[in-house]
Amino acid sequence: MTVTLADVAARARVSPATVSRVLNGNYPVAASTRERVLRAVDDLDYVLNGPASSLAAATSDLVGILVNDIADPFFGIMAGAAQTQIGGPGDGSGRAGGEKLAVICNTGGSPERELTYLTLLQRQRAAAVVLTGGAVENPAHQAAMAAKLAKLADAGTRIVFCGRPPLPESDALVAALAFDNRGGGRRLTEHLISLGHRRIGYVAGPRERTTTRHRLEGHREALRAAGLDVLPAGGGPAAGSGEQAADDPLVVHGPYDRRSGYESTLELLRRAPDVTAIVAANDTVALGACAAVRDQGMRIPQDISVAGFDDLPFSVDAVPALTTVRLPLVEAGARAGRLAMGKENPPPGGIATIAAELMIRGSTAAPRG
Repeated sequence: MTVTLADVAARARVSPATVSRVLNGNYPVAASTRERVLRAVDDLDYVLNGPASSLAAATSDLVGILVNDIADPFFGIMAGAAQTQIGGPGDGSGRAGGEKLAVICNTGGSPERELTYLTLLQRQRAAAVVLTGGAVENPAHQAAMAAKLAKLADAGTRIVFCGRPPLPESDALVAALAFDNRGGGRRLTEHLISLGHRRIGYVAGPRERTTTRHRLEGHREALRAAGLDVLPAGGGPAAGSGEQAADDPLVVHGPYDRRSGYESTLELLRRAPDVTAIVAANDTVALGACAAVRDQGMRIPQDISVAGFDDLPFSVDAVPALTTVRLPLVEAGARAGRLAMGKENPPPGGIATIAAELMIRGSTAAPRG
């Protein structure tokens, strides 16, 4: 049975005119109403038809780039690089009619907004979708994502992951470009151990993110190999749950931002005042960690070494310059854009792991004494 606009209106408890306004985007609608309509559209799998379908088809030059936080350089760099390959002025293709309209969709890290944007892009018959950054490790959300991406792929939308691993049991992707977060985390901690550090604190990201889990797993692999891990191998919650270091006093979780880095570092120093090094979830968190260390009257790296992850542009200009792990964000974003546009063949099996490089700078040194 065909779902009609009236069905969507009834499900969302609004008028058909309001549904039309939301889908066409030509009239201001309250955010709560808009969310309710889009949820009804998604629940009922409503597909535009007739004249509306023709209108939607006319926007098939649209490409969506989903980011968690456009103000975060990690996402901004990848999105900007992808956009250079998607088309329009300056793409260098020299091809007439090759222009595409790239739209940045800022989810704010919300799984619900991620699904909402995919619904909107499906309604607009997007030519391609690029999803950047780590994924939420929640079975219900992963199932909803797999179903939504399958619908997009069936409609001809090219889907590329950039900086996140592929979804389990999903074949809707053109390609997944996954960073070697685990390997980078391991090499960073191995570097600190090689300097002589034995009490290493870790300011981690949100528990539910794949990026958090993989980087923390690499850190703990290095500790375990050196006989320094607080938790025994296989101890604690099951691997892959995002909770594997829940009982580790040397690990504090929080958002990927400077404030979390500051507050989590203070908590870490309260728990373990004898730490000689701190690994931060990313470079922005590392800045907060550095500020907290200094506010406690300690010097970097003379009293405590601090390291980050990502090698964002400001890392080399920090004082001292930040030891970190470089992820090739520009190269990965540009490659994702080419894959989304069919300008590059997908990697074998559709999955490519992008190497991470250790960048040793002035913020790490051997512990005193």
